[in-house]
Amino acid sequence: MPPLTQPAQSKIHELEKLVRLCNSWKKKGQKIVFTNGCFDILHAGHIQYLEAAAQKGDRLIVAVNDDDSVKKLKGESRPINVLNSRLYLLASLQCVDAVCSFSEDTPITVIEAIRPDVLVKGGDYKADEIVGAKEVVSWGGEVEIIPFVEGYSTTKLESKILALYKSKKDKNV
Repeated sequence: MPPLTQPAQSKIHELEKLVRLCNSWKKKGQKIVFTNGCFDILHAGHIQYLEAAAQKGDRLIVAVNDDDSVKKLKGESRPINVLNSRLYLLASLQCVDAVCSFSEDTPITVIEAIRPDVLVKGGDYKADEIVGAKEVVSWGGEVEIIPFVEGYSTTKLESKILALYKSKKDKNV
């Protein structure tokens, strides 16, 4: 695990550098865990999920959808937080060893480049829906589904914020 004093910025990598980093960890016999997502409004459910993912190996890599990719997936009102903020927040977590972004519709390019030992997704996915699962299994890796943490949702948070804003705005009219 990296030292607690490691600045978050040093955990944010372009794919080429991330591949070299993962290869060096693998040479040391370390197990690489990979997950991905938008992580637009970081909440306790995300943290619990990432901590559980980190327990599946020695190094946790998180790939983050870039802003255009989030907009395509979640709609015109998203992302709420820009990519650099999302990367920095994730890199600030002790359980996360490295982060990168991707602009494609799926993280398959990142998965194939770093060849993780474990591919992790949340319980709202089924094994046959997980991008990269077939590839990871083909090189001897495993796919893990971590149970969904009930009560946490970025979409619900966004709706709550908008409802509070509308309520306050209506009172000021």
